[in-house]
Amino acid sequence: MTSRRPDNFDGLGYRGNVREDPAYSGLYSGRSFNNSSSVDLQNWVTTPPDIPGSRNLHFGDRTPQFEAAPAAQGAEDTLPTAPPSEQLNRFAGFGIGLASLFTENVLAHPCIVFRRQCQVNYHASCYHLSPFTAISVMYNVTKSQGPKALWKGMGSTFVVQGVTLGTEGIISECTPLPRSHLLFLTYVVAMPFYSASLIETVQSEIIRDNPGILDCVKEGVGRVVGMGIPHSKRLLPLWGLVLPTVLHGVLHYVVSSTVQKLVLFLLRRRGPAKQPADGSETVQTMLDAYFPELAASFVASLCADVLLYPLETVMHRLHIQGTRTIIDNTDLGFEVLPINTQYEGIRDCINVIRREEGTLGFYKGFGSIVVQYSLHAAVLQITKVIYNTLLQNA
Repeated sequence: MTSRRPDNFDGLGYRGNVREDPAYSGLYSGRSFNNSSSVDLQNWVTTPPDIPGSRNLHFGDRTPQFEAAPAAQGAEDTLPTAPPSEQLNRFAGFGIGLASLFTENVLAHPCIVFRRQCQVNYHASCYHLSPFTAISVMYNVTKSQGPKALWKGMGSTFVVQGVTLGTEGIISECTPLPRSHLLFLTYVVAMPFYSASLIETVQSEIIRDNPGILDCVKEGVGRVVGMGIPHSKRLLPLWGLVLPTVLHGVLHYVVSSTVQKLVLFLLRRRGPAKQPADGSETVQTMLDAYFPELAASFVASLCADVLLYPLETVMHRLHIQGTRTIIDNTDLGFEVLPINTQYEGIRDCINVIRREEGTLGFYKGFGSIVVQYSLHAAVLQITKVIYNTLLQNA
């Protein structure tokens, strides 16, 4: 619908087609449509009622004088600017979540590689409980073998995550199983692919071929049917790996879910009392919507990994046994070592580690997990500062 607003209409003092200069008269003189005197029209604005934006007054209201018009017009310049658009908020949420996923799955992958190598290296005399020694050896490995040495197996980790999520989705849609049974079946199905991914992750780059992204699937299927790369007689059967794998997966889910709900409850309970310094509701809304979830997920994952670190060490040693895997020397970072363990099961593995390596043997490579989550926290904080600045300046 085309607007019928006059070109010079400002919503104030418009009466017909005549507008007097305020310097000569304090009243409005306008044309009457029924030959009425101008005094009868002083309390009316005769603009048509369907003009968009018109400020029509009811009977008895006083028509504003011209002296008020400049002040009202000048007030429009002091109106607060519009808040950032919803698209900017959505872009902020997407960017924050993407930064978290990138840090957790890509940027932290070298720490995961070195941590797993330390866990399966029963020869190591340096346990790397400190992040400083871990960083030093990681630098030596990169210097001697190239940057790819600490990024190996990243594609297979995504394959395992895809298999896990796909299996969980299919089982949940096809069966009315409770959550506990669903997790059990999911980890059982993904277990052979996890073993293949673990081998790609810890295998030394010196003697390692360039595997394809689907080699993890091929090796996992071969592990199930008993075909593929030959293994030694010390290789444990898959049914012997079910207990540590499922136990670790279920406990990790229980611990992380509990801690996440607790942290999220505390953050949201404390959140309304915090107000932004500049009074920007949009910035506060964005922070309240995205960062409590990310912070809770970060703390939950950290607590679960720290509490279950000894069980993860045992699980990885059982998975890697008998696979003829050669890893990097985590003491120096310049040599390679074979893995020749002879554990009979989860109980024997725990007893042997405690007897030969001590209690701290369960925490080999713990310094890398400190580096991993420190890096993750730094990226989250930097992302928060960037988007806070963008939203405030928008």
